Amino acid sequence: MTTEEVRANVEKALDEIRPFLQSDGGDISLLAIEDNDTIVKVQLEGACVGCTVNQMTLKSGVEMTIKKYVPQIEKVVNILS
Repeated sequence: MTTEEVRANVEKALDEIRPFLQSDGGDISLLAIEDNDTIVKVQLEGACVGCTVNQMTLKSGVEMTIKKYVPQIEKVVNILS
C-alpha cells in the first residue's frame, strides 16, 4: 500500500467515525502518518477534548476502525492542541 493509499484509507476510517463524535459535539482531524505508515497522529476536537472517555474512544473506536482499513497501523496517538 502506498503512502497515498494509506492516507486515503485512514481518511475513510475517520469519515466512518466522525458522525459518532459529532453527535457528541466533537470531531477528529488527521494530523500526520509517520514511522513508515505505522503511526497515525490525530487530534480530537470540540467536546472530545475534555471528555474523560476520550482515551477509550481513541483506542476502542478510532484505532480499531483505522486498523480495519489499514492493518499495518500499529498505533493511533492523540495530539493535544
